[in-house]
Amino acid sequence: MQPLTGTVKNYAWGSPDAIPAILGTEADGTPQAEYWLGAHRGGPAAIGGTTLDRLVISRPGILGEAEQRFDGQFPYLLKILAAAQPLSLQAHPSGDQARTGFESEQARGVPLDDPTRTYKDTWPKPEMLVALGPFEALWGFRDPLRTAELFDALEPRESLEPLIGPLRHRGAEAGLAEVFLECLCPDEVHRAMINGVLSAALDHAEDRDEVGGFARLALTLDEFYPSDPTILAALLLNHVHLSKGQGLHVPAGVLHAYLSGTGIEIMASSDNVVRGGLTPKHIDVDALVSLLHFAPSEPDIITPSPVGAGVCHYPTAEPEFSLWRVELVPDRPAVLPGDGRARILLVIEGHVTILDEQGAELGGIRQGESVFFEASERAVLRGNCLAFLAASGDLG
Repeated sequence: MQPLTGTVKNYAWGSPDAIPAILGTEADGTPQAEYWLGAHRGGPAAIGGTTLDRLVISRPGILGEAEQRFDGQFPYLLKILAAAQPLSLQAHPSGDQARTGFESEQARGVPLDDPTRTYKDTWPKPEMLVALGPFEALWGFRDPLRTAELFDALEPRESLEPLIGPLRHRGAEAGLAEVFLECLCPDEVHRAMINGVLSAALDHAEDRDEVGGFARLALTLDEFYPSDPTILAALLLNHVHLSKGQGLHVPAGVLHAYLSGTGIEIMASSDNVVRGGLTPKHIDVDALVSLLHFAPSEPDIITPSPVGAGVCHYPTAEPEFSLWRVELVPDRPAVLPGDGRARILLVIEGHVTILDEQGAELGGIRQGESVFFEASERAVLRGNCLAFLAASGDLG
Protein backbone atom coordinates (compact mmCIF):
# COMPACT_ATOMS: atom_id res chain seq x y z
CA MET A 1 0.00 0.00 0.00
CA GLN A 2 1.41 3.38 -1.05
CA PRO A 3 -0.02 6.92 -1.09
CA LEU A 4 -0.98 8.09 -4.57
CA THR A 5 -1.29 11.70 -5.77
CA GLY A 6 -3.23 12.43 -8.93
CA THR A 7 -3.01 15.05 -11.65
CA VAL A 8 -5.49 17.93 -12.10
CA LYS A 9 -6.57 18.61 -15.68
CA ASN A 10 -7.72 22.12 -16.62
CA TYR A 11 -10.23 22.11 -19.47
CA ALA A 12 -12.56 24.98 -20.38
CA TRP A 13 -15.70 23.00 -19.47
CA GLY A 14 -14.55 22.27 -15.91
CA SER A 15 -15.85 23.61 -12.61
CA PRO A 16 -13.57 26.02 -10.72
CA ASP A 17 -14.48 24.71 -7.28
CA ALA A 18 -15.95 21.16 -7.30
CA ILE A 19 -12.66 19.24 -7.46
CA PRO A 20 -10.85 21.53 -4.99
CA ALA A 21 -13.73 20.99 -2.55
CA ILE A 22 -13.18 17.22 -2.68
CA LEU A 23 -9.38 17.38 -2.59
CA GLY A 24 -9.30 19.97 0.17
CA THR A 25 -7.22 22.33 -1.95
CA GLU A 26 -7.67 26.02 -2.62
CA ALA A 27 -9.54 26.95 -5.78
CA ASP A 28 -7.34 29.07 -8.04
CA GLY A 29 -10.02 30.39 -10.38
CA THR A 30 -9.14 28.02 -13.23
CA PRO A 31 -11.63 25.43 -14.51
CA GLN A 32 -10.54 22.15 -12.92
CA ALA A 33 -12.29 19.56 -15.07
CA GLU A 34 -10.70 16.24 -14.08
CA TYR A 35 -8.46 14.67 -11.45
CA TRP A 36 -6.58 11.67 -12.83
CA LEU A 37 -5.49 8.62 -10.85
CA GLY A 38 -3.73 6.13 -13.05
CA ALA A 39 -0.71 5.50 -15.26
CA HIS A 40 -1.94 7.32 -18.36
CA ARG A 41 0.96 8.98 -20.16
CA GLY A 42 -0.96 12.27 -20.26
CA GLY A 43 -0.81 12.63 -16.47
CA PRO A 44 0.46 9.65 -14.46
CA ALA A 45 -0.13 9.75 -10.71
CA ALA A 46 2.81 10.30 -8.38
CA ILE A 47 3.80 7.46 -6.03
CA GLY A 48 6.85 6.92 -3.81
CA GLY A 49 9.13 9.41 -5.53
CA THR A 50 8.24 8.22 -9.03
CA THR A 51 5.11 7.88 -11.17
CA LEU A 52 2.72 4.98 -11.42
CA ASP A 53 3.58 4.20 -15.04
CA ARG A 54 7.28 3.94 -14.17
CA LEU A 55 6.55 1.86 -11.09
CA VAL A 56 4.56 -0.64 -13.15
CA ILE A 57 7.44 -0.98 -15.62
CA SER A 58 10.03 -1.42 -12.87
CA ARG A 59 8.04 -3.96 -10.85
CA PRO A 60 7.02 -6.99 -12.92
CA GLY A 61 4.05 -8.75 -11.33
CA ILE A 62 2.64 -5.67 -9.66
CA LEU A 63 -0.55 -5.89 -11.78
CA GLY A 64 -1.10 -9.59 -11.12
CA GLU A 65 -2.82 -11.62 -13.83
CA ALA A 66 -3.82 -8.40 -15.62
CA GLU A 67 -0.18 -7.84 -16.53
CA GLN A 68 -0.20 -10.56 -19.16
CA ARG A 69 -3.74 -9.78 -20.23
CA PHE A 70 -2.89 -6.14 -21.02
CA ASP A 71 0.72 -6.57 -22.17
CA GLY A 72 2.14 -4.96 -19.07
CA GLN A 73 0.04 -1.79 -19.39
CA PHE A 74 -2.02 -0.34 -16.55
CA PRO A 75 -5.51 -0.86 -17.97
CA TYR A 76 -7.74 1.76 -16.31
CA LEU A 77 -7.88 5.42 -15.37
CA LEU A 78 -9.89 6.60 -12.36
CA LYS A 79 -11.05 10.22 -12.37
CA ILE A 80 -13.04 12.83 -10.55
CA LEU A 81 -14.93 14.67 -13.29
CA ALA A 82 -16.57 18.07 -12.72
CA ALA A 83 -18.53 19.53 -15.65
CA ALA A 84 -19.75 23.12 -15.41
CA GLN A 85 -20.83 23.14 -19.06
CA PRO A 86 -21.58 20.54 -21.75
CA LEU A 87 -18.79 18.49 -23.26
CA SER A 88 -18.68 17.62 -26.96
CA LEU A 89 -20.77 14.87 -28.50
CA GLN A 90 -18.46 11.88 -28.80
CA ALA A 91 -18.13 8.14 -29.08
CA HIS A 92 -15.34 5.64 -28.45
CA PRO A 93 -14.14 2.66 -30.48
CA SER A 94 -14.00 -1.01 -29.67
CA GLY A 95 -10.62 -2.70 -29.45
CA ASP A 96 -10.77 -3.98 -33.03
CA GLN A 97 -11.84 -0.58 -34.35
CA ALA A 98 -9.08 1.16 -32.41
CA ARG A 99 -6.38 -1.18 -33.72
CA THR A 100 -7.58 -0.88 -37.32
CA GLY A 101 -7.94 2.90 -37.13
CA PHE A 102 -4.57 3.40 -35.45
CA GLU A 103 -2.74 1.22 -37.96
CA SER A 104 -4.43 2.99 -40.87
CA GLU A 105 -3.41 6.45 -39.64
CA GLN A 106 0.11 5.22 -38.90
CA ALA A 107 0.39 3.83 -42.42
CA ARG A 108 -0.75 7.18 -43.85
CA GLY A 109 1.86 8.99 -41.78
CA VAL A 110 -0.58 11.10 -39.77
CA PRO A 111 1.40 12.50 -36.78
CA LEU A 112 0.06 11.62 -33.34
CA ASP A 113 -0.22 15.32 -32.48
CA ASP A 114 -2.04 16.24 -35.71
CA PRO A 115 -5.38 17.84 -34.73
CA THR A 116 -7.11 15.85 -37.48
CA ARG A 117 -5.84 12.54 -36.11
CA THR A 118 -8.59 10.34 -34.63
CA TYR A 119 -6.87 7.25 -33.18
CA LYS A 120 -4.08 7.97 -30.69
CA ASP A 121 -3.54 4.36 -29.55
CA THR A 122 -4.77 0.80 -30.13
CA TRP A 123 -7.02 0.60 -27.06
CA PRO A 124 -10.79 0.73 -26.70
CA LYS A 125 -12.20 3.41 -24.41
CA PRO A 126 -15.34 2.18 -22.62
CA GLU A 127 -16.21 4.21 -19.53
CA MET A 128 -18.61 4.59 -16.64
CA LEU A 129 -19.65 7.70 -14.71
CA VAL A 130 -21.01 7.47 -11.15
CA ALA A 131 -22.82 10.60 -9.98
CA LEU A 132 -21.73 12.28 -6.75
CA GLY A 133 -24.87 14.45 -6.91
CA PRO A 134 -27.38 15.40 -9.62
CA PHE A 135 -25.73 14.76 -12.98
CA GLU A 136 -26.99 15.27 -16.54
CA ALA A 137 -25.82 13.57 -19.70
CA LEU A 138 -26.83 12.63 -23.22
CA TRP A 139 -26.61 8.92 -24.05
CA GLY A 140 -27.54 7.00 -27.20
CA PHE A 141 -30.34 7.69 -29.65
CA ARG A 142 -33.90 8.21 -28.46
CA ASP A 143 -36.74 6.43 -30.26
CA PRO A 144 -36.97 8.43 -33.53
CA LEU A 145 -40.76 8.70 -33.50
CA ARG A 146 -40.66 10.19 -30.00
CA THR A 147 -37.99 12.64 -31.09
CA ALA A 148 -40.14 13.74 -34.02
CA GLU A 149 -43.07 14.25 -31.61
CA LEU A 150 -40.92 16.41 -29.34
CA PHE A 151 -39.82 18.61 -32.24
CA ASP A 152 -43.46 18.90 -33.35
CA ALA A 153 -44.55 19.88 -29.84
CA LEU A 154 -42.21 22.89 -29.92
CA GLU A 155 -44.21 24.18 -32.91
CA PRO A 156 -41.27 25.92 -34.61
CA ARG A 157 -42.21 28.49 -37.26
CA GLU A 158 -39.56 27.08 -39.59
CA SER A 159 -40.63 23.66 -40.87
CA LEU A 160 -38.27 20.87 -39.80
CA GLU A 161 -39.84 18.25 -42.02
CA PRO A 162 -37.09 18.36 -44.70
CA LEU A 163 -34.65 17.38 -41.95
CA ILE A 164 -36.56 15.19 -39.52
CA GLY A 165 -38.94 13.51 -41.97
CA PRO A 166 -36.77 10.36 -42.12
CA LEU A 167 -37.36 9.88 -38.38
CA ARG A 168 -40.99 9.10 -39.23
CA HIS A 169 -40.76 7.41 -42.60
CA ARG A 170 -37.62 5.29 -42.65
CA GLY A 171 -36.59 2.44 -40.38
CA ALA A 172 -35.35 3.50 -36.98
CA GLU A 173 -31.64 3.01 -37.62
CA ALA A 174 -31.70 4.27 -41.20
CA GLY A 175 -33.76 7.31 -40.25
CA LEU A 176 -31.51 8.24 -37.35
CA ALA A 177 -28.38 7.79 -39.43
CA GLU A 178 -29.72 9.97 -42.24
CA VAL A 179 -30.84 12.79 -39.96
CA PHE A 180 -27.68 12.67 -37.86
CA LEU A 181 -25.43 12.90 -40.91
CA GLU A 182 -27.46 15.84 -42.22
CA CYS A 183 -26.86 17.62 -38.91
CA LEU A 184 -23.09 17.13 -39.28
CA CYS A 185 -23.07 18.75 -42.73
CA PRO A 186 -24.98 21.97 -42.11
CA ASP A 187 -25.97 24.57 -44.67
CA GLU A 188 -27.93 27.79 -44.37
CA VAL A 189 -31.21 25.86 -44.32
CA HIS A 190 -30.06 23.90 -41.27
CA ARG A 191 -28.91 27.07 -39.57
CA ALA A 192 -32.35 28.58 -40.08
CA MET A 193 -33.89 25.42 -38.65
CA ILE A 194 -31.85 25.52 -35.46
CA ASN A 195 -32.69 29.19 -34.96
CA GLY A 196 -36.35 28.31 -35.42
CA VAL A 197 -36.08 25.52 -32.85
CA LEU A 198 -34.40 27.85 -30.36
CA SER A 199 -37.06 30.53 -30.81
CA ALA A 200 -39.80 27.95 -30.26
CA ALA A 201 -37.95 26.52 -27.25
CA LEU A 202 -38.22 29.89 -25.50
CA ASP A 203 -42.02 29.52 -25.57
CA HIS A 204 -41.81 26.16 -23.75
CA ALA A 205 -38.93 26.79 -21.38
CA GLU A 206 -41.25 26.94 -18.36
CA ASP A 207 -43.24 23.80 -19.24
CA ARG A 208 -42.90 21.15 -16.53
CA ASP A 209 -43.23 18.14 -18.84
CA GLU A 210 -40.95 16.30 -21.26
CA VAL A 211 -41.42 18.99 -23.90
CA GLY A 212 -40.22 21.60 -21.41
CA GLY A 213 -37.14 19.51 -20.65
CA PHE A 214 -36.48 19.16 -24.39
CA ALA A 215 -36.79 22.94 -24.82
CA ARG A 216 -34.51 23.72 -21.89
CA LEU A 217 -31.90 21.29 -23.19
CA ALA A 218 -31.87 23.09 -26.56
CA LEU A 219 -31.49 26.46 -24.84
CA THR A 220 -28.73 25.20 -22.54
CA LEU A 221 -26.74 23.85 -25.48
CA ASP A 222 -27.23 27.13 -27.34
CA GLU A 223 -25.87 29.04 -24.33
CA PHE A 224 -22.50 27.35 -24.77
CA TYR A 225 -22.60 26.61 -28.53
CA PRO A 226 -24.60 29.53 -29.97
CA SER A 227 -26.71 28.55 -32.99
CA ASP A 228 -24.51 25.48 -33.59
CA PRO A 229 -26.40 23.24 -36.04
CA THR A 230 -25.10 20.14 -34.27
CA ILE A 231 -27.46 21.06 -31.43
CA LEU A 232 -30.04 19.32 -33.62
CA ALA A 233 -27.88 16.18 -33.54
CA ALA A 234 -27.66 16.39 -29.74
CA LEU A 235 -31.45 16.62 -29.50
CA LEU A 236 -31.70 13.16 -31.09
CA LEU A 237 -30.19 11.61 -27.92
CA ASN A 238 -31.68 10.44 -24.64
CA HIS A 239 -31.44 13.11 -21.93
CA VAL A 240 -30.29 11.34 -18.75
CA HIS A 241 -30.70 12.63 -15.18
CA LEU A 242 -28.63 10.67 -12.67
CA SER A 243 -29.12 10.77 -8.92
CA LYS A 244 -26.27 10.43 -6.44
CA GLY A 245 -24.83 6.92 -6.58
CA GLN A 246 -26.25 5.95 -9.98
CA GLY A 247 -23.81 4.85 -12.68
CA LEU A 248 -23.97 5.44 -16.43
CA HIS A 249 -22.11 2.87 -18.50
CA VAL A 250 -20.87 4.05 -21.93
CA PRO A 251 -19.70 1.11 -24.06
CA ALA A 252 -18.07 1.39 -27.46
CA GLY A 253 -20.11 2.97 -30.23
CA VAL A 254 -22.55 4.95 -28.06
CA LEU A 255 -22.82 8.66 -28.87
CA HIS A 256 -22.88 10.64 -25.63
CA ALA A 257 -22.00 13.88 -23.87
CA TYR A 258 -21.74 14.84 -20.22
CA LEU A 259 -23.69 18.03 -19.58
CA SER A 260 -23.29 19.05 -15.94
CA GLY A 261 -22.42 17.72 -12.51
CA THR A 262 -19.63 16.01 -10.60
CA GLY A 263 -18.92 12.31 -10.65
CA ILE A 264 -16.41 9.49 -10.46
CA GLU A 265 -15.40 8.27 -13.88
CA ILE A 266 -13.55 5.07 -14.69
CA MET A 267 -12.42 4.20 -18.17
CA ALA A 268 -9.96 2.16 -20.18
CA SER A 269 -6.65 4.03 -20.31
CA SER A 270 -6.97 5.37 -23.85
CA ASP A 271 -7.06 8.68 -25.76
CA ASN A 272 -9.40 7.51 -28.51
CA VAL A 273 -12.25 10.04 -28.77
CA VAL A 274 -14.29 10.35 -31.97
CA ARG A 275 -16.22 13.61 -31.84
CA GLY A 276 -19.67 14.18 -33.29
CA GLY A 277 -20.66 17.78 -32.60
CA LEU A 278 -20.77 20.66 -30.11
CA THR A 279 -17.07 21.25 -30.60
CA PRO A 280 -14.67 23.43 -32.57
CA LYS A 281 -12.37 20.41 -32.89
CA HIS A 282 -12.06 18.11 -35.89
CA ILE A 283 -15.03 15.82 -36.61
CA ASP A 284 -14.03 12.71 -38.56
CA VAL A 285 -17.43 11.88 -40.04
CA ASP A 286 -16.32 8.65 -41.73
CA ALA A 287 -14.72 7.31 -38.53
CA LEU A 288 -17.73 8.32 -36.49
CA VAL A 289 -20.25 6.64 -38.78
CA SER A 290 -18.15 3.47 -38.91
CA LEU A 291 -18.37 2.93 -35.15
CA LEU A 292 -21.70 4.47 -34.05
CA HIS A 293 -24.67 2.36 -32.98
CA PHE A 294 -27.68 4.05 -34.59
CA ALA A 295 -30.25 1.69 -33.11
CA PRO A 296 -32.43 3.53 -30.54
CA SER A 297 -31.74 2.30 -27.03
CA GLU A 298 -32.38 3.02 -23.38
CA PRO A 299 -29.51 4.45 -21.30
CA ASP A 300 -27.42 1.82 -19.50
CA ILE A 301 -27.95 3.11 -15.97
CA ILE A 302 -26.13 0.94 -13.42
CA THR A 303 -27.49 0.34 -9.94
CA PRO A 304 -24.72 -1.01 -7.70
CA SER A 305 -25.04 -4.46 -6.15
CA PRO A 306 -24.09 -5.11 -2.49
CA VAL A 307 -21.14 -7.49 -2.21
CA GLY A 308 -20.31 -7.14 1.48
CA ALA A 309 -20.67 -4.90 4.50
CA GLY A 310 -20.61 -1.34 3.22
CA VAL A 311 -19.37 -2.34 -0.26
CA CYS A 312 -21.32 -2.20 -3.54
CA HIS A 313 -20.12 -3.15 -7.01
CA TYR A 314 -21.07 -1.45 -10.30
CA PRO A 315 -21.27 -4.40 -12.70
CA THR A 316 -20.17 -4.14 -16.34
CA ALA A 317 -18.59 -6.65 -18.68
CA GLU A 318 -15.63 -4.38 -19.47
CA PRO A 319 -12.30 -6.22 -18.99
CA GLU A 320 -10.31 -3.03 -18.41
CA PHE A 321 -12.06 -1.84 -15.25
CA SER A 322 -14.21 -2.59 -12.22
CA LEU A 323 -15.56 -0.09 -9.69
CA TRP A 324 -16.83 -0.43 -6.12
CA ARG A 325 -18.43 2.12 -3.80
CA VAL A 326 -17.31 1.82 -0.18
CA GLU A 327 -19.52 3.40 2.50
CA LEU A 328 -18.20 2.64 5.96
CA VAL A 329 -19.59 3.46 9.37
CA PRO A 330 -17.69 3.03 12.66
CA ASP A 331 -17.48 -0.55 13.94
CA ARG A 332 -18.40 -2.04 10.55
CA PRO A 333 -15.14 -2.87 8.74
CA ALA A 334 -15.03 -4.14 5.15
CA VAL A 335 -12.67 -6.50 3.36
CA LEU A 336 -10.92 -4.81 0.45
CA PRO A 337 -12.36 -6.38 -2.73
CA GLY A 338 -10.54 -7.07 -6.00
CA ASP A 339 -8.04 -9.70 -4.85
CA GLY A 340 -5.34 -10.45 -7.41
CA ARG A 341 -5.67 -7.07 -9.13
CA ALA A 342 -3.87 -3.74 -8.69
CA ARG A 343 -6.32 -1.30 -7.07
CA ILE A 344 -6.73 2.39 -6.33
CA LEU A 345 -8.78 3.60 -3.36
CA LEU A 346 -10.00 7.22 -3.37
CA VAL A 347 -11.77 8.78 -0.38
CA ILE A 348 -14.47 11.30 -1.25
CA GLU A 349 -15.81 11.95 2.25
CA GLY A 350 -14.58 11.08 5.75
CA HIS A 351 -11.61 8.87 6.55
CA VAL A 352 -10.42 5.27 6.22
CA THR A 353 -7.99 3.26 8.35
CA ILE A 354 -6.31 0.39 6.51
CA LEU A 355 -5.46 -2.82 8.36
CA ASP A 356 -3.74 -6.02 7.37
CA GLU A 357 -5.53 -9.37 7.68
CA GLN A 358 -4.26 -9.80 11.24
CA GLY A 359 -5.69 -6.43 12.30
CA ALA A 360 -2.43 -4.46 12.40
CA GLU A 361 -2.82 -0.86 11.25
CA LEU A 362 -1.04 -0.04 7.99
CA GLY A 363 -2.05 3.60 7.70
CA GLY A 364 -4.98 5.83 6.93
CA ILE A 365 -6.28 8.33 4.38
CA ARG A 366 -8.79 11.15 4.50
CA GLN A 367 -11.05 13.00 2.09
CA GLY A 368 -9.30 13.73 -1.18
CA GLU A 369 -6.49 11.24 -0.58
CA SER A 370 -5.84 7.95 -2.34
CA VAL A 371 -3.66 4.85 -2.09
CA PHE A 372 -2.44 2.16 -4.45
CA PHE A 373 -2.59 -1.55 -3.63
CA GLU A 374 -0.48 -4.07 -5.53
CA ALA A 375 -2.26 -7.15 -6.84
CA SER A 376 -0.86 -9.37 -4.08
CA GLU A 377 -1.94 -7.10 -1.21
CA ARG A 378 -4.93 -7.82 0.98
CA ALA A 379 -6.43 -5.44 3.50
CA VAL A 380 -9.38 -4.58 5.72
CA LEU A 381 -10.93 -1.11 5.72
CA ARG A 382 -12.33 0.60 8.80
CA GLY A 383 -13.67 4.12 9.24
CA ASN A 384 -16.47 6.51 8.39
CA CYS A 385 -16.39 7.37 4.72
CA LEU A 386 -17.59 7.43 1.17
CA ALA A 387 -14.85 6.04 -1.06
CA PHE A 388 -14.42 4.40 -4.46
CA LEU A 389 -12.18 1.48 -5.32
CA ALA A 390 -10.99 0.83 -8.88
CA ALA A 391 -9.39 -2.28 -10.38
CA SER A 392 -9.16 -4.07 -13.69
CA GLY A 393 -12.14 -6.16 -14.76
CA ASP A 394 -13.01 -9.61 -13.51
CA LEU A 395 -10.40 -12.03 -14.75
CA GLY A 396 -12.73 -14.99 -14.40
